[in-house]
Amino acid sequence: MSEQRDKTVLITGTSSGIGRAAVSHFQARGWNVVATLRDPKQAGDMADLPGVLCLRLDVNDRDSIHQAVEKAIQHFGAIDVLVNNAGYGLMGAFETLDETQIQRQFDTNVFGLMETCRAILPHFRARKSGVLVNVASMVGRVPLPLYSVYNASKWAVEGFTEGLVYELNPLGIKVRIIEPGAVDTAFFGRSSDRDNRTGVSSYDDYAREQFGVMDKTGPGGSRPEQAAAMIYRAATDDGARLRYSVGTDARLLLLARRLLPETLFRSMIRLSLTDKAFNSVGKLLYRS
Repeated sequence: MSEQRDKTVLITGTSSGIGRAAVSHFQARGWNVVATLRDPKQAGDMADLPGVLCLRLDVNDRDSIHQAVEKAIQHFGAIDVLVNNAGYGLMGAFETLDETQIQRQFDTNVFGLMETCRAILPHFRARKSGVLVNVASMVGRVPLPLYSVYNASKWAVEGFTEGLVYELNPLGIKVRIIEPGAVDTAFFGRSSDRDNRTGVSSYDDYAREQFGVMDKTGPGGSRPEQAAAMIYRAATDDGARLRYSVGTDARLLLLARRLLPETLFRSMIRLSLTDKAFNSVGKLLYRS
């Protein structure tokens, strides 16, 4: 493959998981890639890939966002696609989560994503082109128990992004939403927060049971490479499609949400999050 790389993508949250897989996917297809992460020392071999520039970007640090965008434009001359992938997973019953945790959830998943869009949009407007790809989640439209605050953050991403369609399409800027279901990443490990910081114990038994089932879904879910391929498809799609789901679970549950009466759908979610039901339908939704 020629090293002439005409397109450039900036991706946030590339230290692992979907973000790191997206770096490899775009780079292998001849793109320049600005791989951003909170600590560039975690880039490892990624920094040695041809056409890859690793920069510090912490979505909770406004200055680092704008500096990374400026450096990327200076280095490659232009940015064609922004992939907002960085995220933080807060899990647990609402009453067990304190104000600091909830603020961090929205600072990372919503306000940080918004600020990254704000940093890139003047560049896209000046070029009259560009693609914003915001990684939301299946739970942005199919909320799950013990994810109440995380659900809310992803619903905010969905609403924000869909609203941008009307504002940005007339300016030549495309907007996309990625909706992964369960993906086998660090989301169920170091990227999640389950700390009960309020001391409310009323939900302990329920949380123990539900998390026991949910923790089986991550390792059996989609691979990060599948999500990366869908991000690439969304970024290069010439059509007007807005949403791109990732994984059998996301596709089936999003379809069920559209077709089933609300009470029946909620009953289905409650039933599916039991060991007996999971063991019987898991092979359909997740890899066995």
